[in-house]
Amino acid sequence: MSKPFPLRTLRLTLTTVLLAGLAWAQTNPSTSSAVAVMTELFGDEVIARGKSFEIKRSQLDAALLSFKALVAARGQTLPPAADLQVQRELLQQLIRVKMLVGRATPEDKAEGKRVGELRYQQVLERAGSMENLVRQLKSVGISPDQLKERLIEEATAEAVIRREVHVNVTDEDVRRFYDENPAQFEQPERVRVSHLLLRTVDANTREPLPEEIRQAKRKQIEELLQRARAGEDFAALVKQYSEDPGSKDRGGEYVFARGQMVPEFEVAAWSLQPGQISDVVTTQFGYHIIKMLERLPARRVPFEEVREQIRDYLTTQAIQKVLPDYVRKIRAEEKVEVLVEELKPVEQADLPVSTNSAAGTAAP
Repeated sequence: MSKPFPLRTLRLTLTTVLLAGLAWAQTNPSTSSAVAVMTELFGDEVIARGKSFEIKRSQLDAALLSFKALVAARGQTLPPAADLQVQRELLQQLIRVKMLVGRATPEDKAEGKRVGELRYQQVLERAGSMENLVRQLKSVGISPDQLKERLIEEATAEAVIRREVHVNVTDEDVRRFYDENPAQFEQPERVRVSHLLLRTVDANTREPLPEEIRQAKRKQIEELLQRARAGEDFAALVKQYSEDPGSKDRGGEYVFARGQMVPEFEVAAWSLQPGQISDVVTTQFGYHIIKMLERLPARRVPFEEVREQIRDYLTTQAIQKVLPDYVRKIRAEEKVEVLVEELKPVEQADLPVSTNSAAGTAAP
């Protein structure tokens, strides 16, 4: 049974919403033409504008579709009564990004291009191939070029915020956060393993492959296990045969603590000693061979390893405190108008734009 979606979680960037919805869209191809159909039926009216931008209905529809995909991927439901509120707040995010990009200097644009393209490459790597990425993006109605454009645009907006919203995080602030939040930097015991996967489910539909294909893969994985135990280079076998696009190009490596993998994989991995190779392990994804590389003892992450993450996190927190006033200021300068009465915000400065840079390990 799905849970209602907590509206406080709307503090997300537009691109975060889009990317989080992609995995869900892979298994729900019926969403692929929803925006196009709505645009064809109802037209593509301008719903908001400022001195330097216009936002059309199709842009909001696309953001809403991705947001609903995100909610569904979390196993939650969006109450019908909240639909209008979500549209209003997504529209405000669209407006804020457009306003910020309109204030970008050449240096901001260069930084936005650098960061946006880096994020695009990370998305492409997670997809496994350009073909997979094209298919995933088609499900939410955009192309790879449009995705890259969105990533660059949002990164440019972040660069503008960091330049115009002045905050000062000192070295003493960073050290104090590290010293006062020791639990945030405790790392449990972990293992570093390499694995080779032959899938028994379709990577896109998640449906089981035909029985004869599964049997052929079972025979193949047994042969690969023999070759690995006979001393062949395991990383080379992974690169040639593994069907896990997220890890094959790095030799199949994962580092994880207990409770982070599916149970069958985790039990097998933690039972191994360094250098040892598992039997064939069957999970919901397919057949695995796991090689234990090393065990990493529990530790407190050294300050030097997280110094810049903490600085980024504290900078983001400080920006969030002063951002509403900044947004009100530039909104007045842009003379923003929301042209559809029901989409007008209840409060003009509702949700701030995230700078997308909270410190992973450092974040409370």
